Amino acid sequence: MKGKTVCITGASRGIGLALAEKYLREGHLVLAVSRRADEIKTKNVDDENLVRISADITTPEGIDEVKMKVREQGALDVLIHNAGQLLYKPFGEISSMELNQVYEVNVFAPFLMTQALIESMESCHIINISSVGGVEDSLKFPGLSAYSSSKAALNCLTQMLAAEFKDSDHSFNCLALGSVETEMFNEAFPGVKASCTPEEMASYIYEFDKSAPLVQNGKIISVSRTNP
Repeated sequence: MKGKTVCITGASRGIGLALAEKYLREGHLVLAVSRRADEIKTKNVDDENLVRISADITTPEGIDEVKMKVREQGALDVLIHNAGQLLYKPFGEISSMELNQVYEVNVFAPFLMTQALIESMESCHIINISSVGGVEDSLKFPGLSAYSSSKAALNCLTQMLAAEFKDSDHSFNCLALGSVETEMFNEAFPGVKASCTPEEMASYIYEFDKSAPLVQNGKIISVSRTNP
C-alpha cells in the first residue's frame, strides 16, 4: 500500500511529535512543522521519511514555506492542524495583543494554511485538533476564555469548510480533545492527572484518520474520558 503524505503542525512536542512518530512508524511521509524544527527529535523510529519544516505559521512567510515544501512532494493526503496556543489568565486581564496571539495560532493559521494548501490536495483529510472546552454545553473553566472561545471558532470553521467543499473529495473533521498529558494541559491544570498520554492519543488520531473520511465529514467529535 502506498504511504500517505502527512503534514502536521506543532510537531516538536506533545501530541504533534507523537503523531509524527506514529505515521513514520507506519511507513508514511511526514512533513513536520514547527517554529523550531531542530527541536523535532523522534525516538525509536526511522526518520528517513521525515521532512522538518521550520516555519511560523502565523506569518505569510511561514505559510509560504510550508506550501513550498508540500509542492515539492506533489500532493498532500492528510493535514493535521495540531499547533495550539494556550492562555490561562482571568478574562479582565487579557490584552488585545494576547487575545490576537491565541487566535492567530488556533484559528487564523488553520484557516489561512488550508486556504494556501487546498490547491495541492486532490483528496485530503483535514483534521483540526480542538478542545472539548470549545464544544457547546461542555464544562467550562475560568481563565480559559481566550483559548476555549478560539477552539469553538475552530470547531465552526471545520463545519464551514465541509460545506464549502462538499462537492470535492476532501474531508474536514475536528477532534475536540479532553485531558492529555502535555505541557499545555499541565499549565492549565497543574497537579491534575490527565487521562491519557500523547502516544495513546496519537494512536487514536491515526486510526481515526484511516476510517473517518469514508463515513464522516464536517463532524466535531469529543475525545475525552475526563475534562479536565
